[in-house]
Amino acid sequence: MSIVYFHPGEIFSMAKEIERTGARFYRTAAEGACFYRAAAKTAALADLRELLLGLAAMEDEHEKTFAALQQGLSAKQGREAPQNEEAALYLRAWADGHVFAHKQDPAERLSGKETKEEILTMAIGLEKDSIVFYVGIKEAIPPEWGREKIDVIIREEMDHVRLLDEKLSSLS
Repeated sequence: MSIVYFHPGEIFSMAKEIERTGARFYRTAAEGACFYRAAAKTAALADLRELLLGLAAMEDEHEKTFAALQQGLSAKQGREAPQNEEAALYLRAWADGHVFAHKQDPAERLSGKETKEEILTMAIGLEKDSIVFYVGIKEAIPPEWGREKIDVIIREEMDHVRLLDEKLSSLS
C-alpha cells in the first residue's frame, strides 16, 4: 500500500459537507408531503417535524465544530502522513465516491411522497454512514487535530440514531 497524504483541511471539508447535506435533508424532510397530506395535524406529526428540525440544528452545530477544527490547523502543517494508512485509504475511497453514495445530495432523493417511516429509515441510514466516516477520520488523523472533538460528534450522531429509532418504533 502506498501512503495517502492529506492536506489537513481536506478531511474537515468532507466532514462539513456531510453535515450540510444532513441538515438540508432534515429540513427538506420536515417540510415534506407527509406533514401536509394528513387531514388533521396530529401531535405525532408535530413531534416528528420538531425532531427533524432539531436534528438539522444539531447538524449545523457539527458543521461549525468541523469548521473550527479546520480553521485551527496551522498553515505549516501542509500535507501529512495519516496516523493509520488503512483509514486514510478508506477516506480517499470515500472522497472519490467509491464508498456510499455521498456525492448525491440525500435531500434530492426525497420526492415528497415518503411516509414518516421511510423518512426515519433514510435518516437512520444517513446517520450511520456519517458515523462510519467519522470513525475513519478519527483513525486517520493525529490527536492534535481535534480527535477528542470528533469523538463527541460520533457520540452525538449515535444519539441521533437512537432518537430516530425510538421515533420509528413509536410509529409501529
